[in-house]
Amino acid sequence: MSDIIIPAIAADGSLFPIEKLRAHADAVFHLAVSVFVFDRGELLIQRRAARKYHCGGLWANTCCTHPHWNESLADCADRRLREELGFSVPLERRRVVEYAADVGGGLHEHEKVTMYVGQADRARLAIRPDPQEVSATRWVAPAALREEIAARPDAFTPWFRIYVERFADLVI
Repeated sequence: MSDIIIPAIAADGSLFPIEKLRAHADAVFHLAVSVFVFDRGELLIQRRAARKYHCGGLWANTCCTHPHWNESLADCADRRLREELGFSVPLERRRVVEYAADVGGGLHEHEKVTMYVGQADRARLAIRPDPQEVSATRWVAPAALREEIAARPDAFTPWFRIYVERFADLVI
């Protein structure tokens, strides 16, 4: 992971390359993507593998990541969906949001996130999670998700809690 170079955002809006872990350690503003896959109104969520470098074992949206330096956001979203969950669906770009959050272990997210949404038929969808990335997946209805987050916020990643709270029109 230490050699992965991602796009950071300078004060003037220009992009510059930065090593991923450094971006998180120094809370450097950087690009990211988040993917939300739905079936009949239910969202596919994932539990991050326990050994992830931050937020291991916590539930998050379908998938999220950072584009590699010089990788398009759309290609990044599709790549990460295939890498983490072993499938691909058509994705539609929805909106761009910004947030900052402490993710534990001295690491921080400060991201400009492009959101992508896809539709799937779970009866025909072959989910094949990479065990190094994902320990579990499940479909959840919006009301149940809100109730779970209210009852057990520490079971969910900081960014997913922010998405559900601030951007409910997109996430759910």
